[in-house]
Amino acid sequence: MAIDIKAPSFPESVAEGTVATWHKQPGDSVERDELIVEIETDKVVLEVVAPQDGTLGEIKVQEGDTCESEQVLGSIGDADAAASSDAKDDSAAESKSESKDDAKAESKPAAGGEGKTLEVKAPSFPESVAEGTVATWHKKVGEACERDELIVEIETDKVVLEVVAPADGALSEIKVEEGDTCETEAVLALFSAGASGGAAPAAEASDDKSESDEGQDEKVGDKILAPAARKMVAEHDLDVSKLVGTGKGGRVLKEDVAKAVKEGTAAKTAAKPASKSDAKAAPKSAPTFEGERPEKRVPMSRMRQTIAKRLVNAQQTAAMLTTYNEVDMSAVMELRKQYKDTFQKVHDTKLGFMGFFVKAATEALKRFPDVNASIDGTDIVYHGYQDIGVAVSSDRGLVVPVLRDTDSMKLADVEKTIVDFGQRARAGKLGIDEMQGGTFTITNGGIFGSLMSTPILNPPQTAILGMHKIQERPMAVNGQVVIRPMMYLALSYDHRMIDGKDAVQFLVAIKDLLEDPARFLLDV
Repeated sequence: MAIDIKAPSFPESVAEGTVATWHKQPGDSVERDELIVEIETDKVVLEVVAPQDGTLGEIKVQEGDTCESEQVLGSIGDADAAASSDAKDDSAAESKSESKDDAKAESKPAAGGEGKTLEVKAPSFPESVAEGTVATWHKKVGEACERDELIVEIETDKVVLEVVAPADGALSEIKVEEGDTCETEAVLALFSAGASGGAAPAAEASDDKSESDEGQDEKVGDKILAPAARKMVAEHDLDVSKLVGTGKGGRVLKEDVAKAVKEGTAAKTAAKPASKSDAKAAPKSAPTFEGERPEKRVPMSRMRQTIAKRLVNAQQTAAMLTTYNEVDMSAVMELRKQYKDTFQKVHDTKLGFMGFFVKAATEALKRFPDVNASIDGTDIVYHGYQDIGVAVSSDRGLVVPVLRDTDSMKLADVEKTIVDFGQRARAGKLGIDEMQGGTFTITNGGIFGSLMSTPILNPPQTAILGMHKIQERPMAVNGQVVIRPMMYLALSYDHRMIDGKDAVQFLVAIKDLLEDPARFLLDV
């Protein structure tokens, strides 16, 4: 009985994928959970494994063709049927193999040059991204590289996208240079599959050995890692013991590692919060100057251009107003001091301030639906959920990844996700879908020492909360002057949508919730 081989379920932001490589041909025997085909999307390469032991039958989607989520790619027949057909097809397979080898030998130049020429294309950009800029070529023409090795980065107005090598080989021609713009799926370069890049025979032998080693499963501790998974673990410096394998016998597949990277569940250590000294350090290297009164003109990055455009548009479009308040952080700080060690031990992440603000904002948004709404032309869109964006600073600019359904998230989940966002934002690994949407935004200038500011709206949202530096100040409490750790809060809002009364009461609600944080479930 034949069983269908189906493409994985793609996330909503991925419309389709491309069949990159069939690792088995019709008639080849396969074992359960053995890699048979790889599908390349605009974000990741997905591995499809055999659902059972048997023989690969018909291939319905060829290499280079597109496929949709859960589309049937081919079929696998029973192992018994495979055995009975093996003897019959031996001579044909032998002839086919010889013919294939002859063709391969003819196509290979005598000087050990190039094989099949492939196109290196830009990923499929989402509808909201018109074009990108080639930021960095990590490989030069003729330089040898391995399959799935990073060769070029493309910067869009939201994220930096990585383009990997389609096979083992070398670049033969670069068509789009660094700094030039490219459109979705534009051809960036030509790639010679199997090219050695001019390496000596000894080096080729070394490469062959490396490839042989690369193709074997490896046991690390008590985990068995597939080759692609092992490579991804090394790239992201993950703790192998925390990975959960879904392959045969608990084998860790590339998809398992990708899931762990996305969820931040296999990091070796929790990210260190930004300290004052870190905040003061320059995020980018300063330009070098020569002469007495030097100047240097450099083009804005595409991300910086988009940030500038959106900020100016927000101020020109919205009737933006800001209301202020201050919150006594004594209760939150005391709670952190009391439970921080237990919290980290139980949840394997540190108890920060942002989690309290996210949960307080979530509760306030439920009480004031106008603040959680957005404007679409002349319509008001009310959201029955709370998706809160958290502004994160990176070397390339400010990005705002979104926490989804924060009402259902525990405090520990919020803290873990924010740590993961910060790590991947600095590494340029955030996906476009992770920064789309959002019903409300929180930004924290306090980590850089800001005492008070006026945050700018993130359209089409109608409000944004600004956190600031915690500073001890003398306060009058019950007729006594006491020193308390105070923070100024700023709420910028669109007066077209939100009345001043609602904005003030919303901010007071957040203040009250933070000054009595015991109502939040700590799960410790």
